[in-house]
Amino acid sequence: MSTPAPAAPKSGVREFTTRAVILGGIITLVFTAANAYLGLKVGLTFATSIPAAVISMALLRYFANHSIIENNIVQTIASAAGTLSAIVFILPGLVMVGWWANFPYWTTTLVCLVGGVLGVMYSIPLRRALVTGSDLPFPEGVAAAEVLKVGDTAEGASENKRGLRLIVLGSLASAGYALLAKMKIVAEGLSTTLRIGNGGTLFVPGLSFALIGVGHLVGVTVGFAMIVGLVISYFVLLPMWTAGDLPETGSITKVISTAFSTEVRLIGAGAIAVAAVWTLIKILGPVLRGIADSIASSRKRREGELVDITERDMPFPYVAGIVVASLVPIGVLLWTFTNGTALEGQAGGIITLSIVYILVLGLVVASVCGYMAGLIGASNSPVSGVGILVVLSAALLIRAVWGPSEGDTATALVAYTLFTAAIIFSIATISNDNLQDLKTGQLVGATPWKQQVALVIGVAFGSAIIPPVLDLLQEGFGFVGAPGAGDSALAAPQASLLASLSKGVFGGDLDWGLIGLGVIIGAVVILIDEVLSRTSKFRLPPLAVGMGMYLPMSVTLMIPVGAVLGFFYNRWADGSATGEVAEGRKRLGTLLATGLIVGESLFGVIYAGIVVATDKDEPLALPFIGEGWLHWGEALGVVVFAAVCAALYLRTKKVAAEPA
Repeated sequence: MSTPAPAAPKSGVREFTTRAVILGGIITLVFTAANAYLGLKVGLTFATSIPAAVISMALLRYFANHSIIENNIVQTIASAAGTLSAIVFILPGLVMVGWWANFPYWTTTLVCLVGGVLGVMYSIPLRRALVTGSDLPFPEGVAAAEVLKVGDTAEGASENKRGLRLIVLGSLASAGYALLAKMKIVAEGLSTTLRIGNGGTLFVPGLSFALIGVGHLVGVTVGFAMIVGLVISYFVLLPMWTAGDLPETGSITKVISTAFSTEVRLIGAGAIAVAAVWTLIKILGPVLRGIADSIASSRKRREGELVDITERDMPFPYVAGIVVASLVPIGVLLWTFTNGTALEGQAGGIITLSIVYILVLGLVVASVCGYMAGLIGASNSPVSGVGILVVLSAALLIRAVWGPSEGDTATALVAYTLFTAAIIFSIATISNDNLQDLKTGQLVGATPWKQQVALVIGVAFGSAIIPPVLDLLQEGFGFVGAPGAGDSALAAPQASLLASLSKGVFGGDLDWGLIGLGVIIGAVVILIDEVLSRTSKFRLPPLAVGMGMYLPMSVTLMIPVGAVLGFFYNRWADGSATGEVAEGRKRLGTLLATGLIVGESLFGVIYAGIVVATDKDEPLALPFIGEGWLHWGEALGVVVFAAVCAALYLRTKKVAAEPA
């Protein structure tokens, strides 16, 4: 697939400015907090490149001498920091296993910072291989570039104003519904149990506008695949696993819920793992060829060939020096982590192994995640699936070096494994996004080395913000499975899974049979997807099926609904206009979806602050609403939710149809 030609660089145009850094930092605060909450609630994050570009252009236009490449720097900083918040997929596992009570500021910051900077450094030599030297589509990078180009015109300024209004509208609607739900006027979701034969299942759809937004962004193919996974778990596996275990009378909810969380989800984990391995196998050859091409190109430049300004990367000696220098903070972090534990004084072997493991596997993970982002976009790239492989391989290696363990030593090794894997996960999350940003920069005529410095600054901003946000969410909600977690605790699905896998490896009680069944199901899905890809235009992404199997229905069901809404909205856009006008209308739909995510996510962060400040579990609940309102609240919630969805999309169509 070909991409638009790069824009010609403009001499004398301001690019890397102080105001761009400041504005990028401000946007970082918003998107990092929103992404952290969303990741802990539903196990997904959203790409921040496009909304960051829109907000940047809407604000920078009030300053003199602003430019498209200056906007690109703002977008790059905010995008890097927002993406780093995916570290919530693993770090809360340390709280869940009881190792941390909260998130130590400097330790958490340094884990994010060191891993994030390594992710930037590893992505630099991959730029020529995967960005300029391949035909990867980079869908989100190209889309962000088009938004920046449109915003650089008079007509684009009008679109940006409308887009910003839709982000605000979506944010207010989603935050407003979340507020009503916390007041107990409407329900946050529905819940009922069903008997199927002599087994049973749950029907627990969540009423979340953030999930509608996620569905719109990931698209109908991913949404359908998640439905397939949901059906496998809830209407095939769950009735089978609960068959004969349900009481004839009384509540059956606890039995079914336990079966899902302890057995069916492990099958889903197996499906995710085999899908991730398959993805790695498919892209390994192209990645190796790309790296070889990049090295050959660098050799030619050293021999004296002129290099255009849009091809000037951070000098390789600087990159190599930073990578080598990172050995020191990594070693200090790992050594400090073992102090005062059952591992103290005996951890030299696993620390040495971990340093080598982080440096080597980090490069592999950066290559894989960068390629996947180029292929399907950062939003759809299965970083959490890669995380499963990282934790399992780290746990198995550490166990092999350390030997048998039990009691406090086994617990310490579980925590140490999660801590080590967190650094690699930071590398994965950043490389997953960085190459998208570098593609955007290539298309608008940016200077790569300036973008790469901006990426490091974005990592620093995100690293400073993530610990207090995590602490706030931990105190306000807690995490499911963690000590003291209440009914409103955040699911943190990936962190829960990774903690369980690590404990299973060291405890020797990991049910490999359930994982093996998931592997078989995942292999069948892979086979179906491969057949579909060769015989039709349809796909069944294996990782999306695995996520549908693993995540609870309260998270998954509304994502396909949002995907269907997005599908019909985009079909309307294509049917009502052509060319750039149609694409502009689609972008406005994307910005509405982004607003839905941002509004509910930010409300969640604010609500956590209210819970902490008041020391109440439900501080906004109206005192005169009792349990008798439960079913009325569910019915009212469905009506309000559907009505607001319809009104938002009708309003977006009306705004999109307005003349520029």
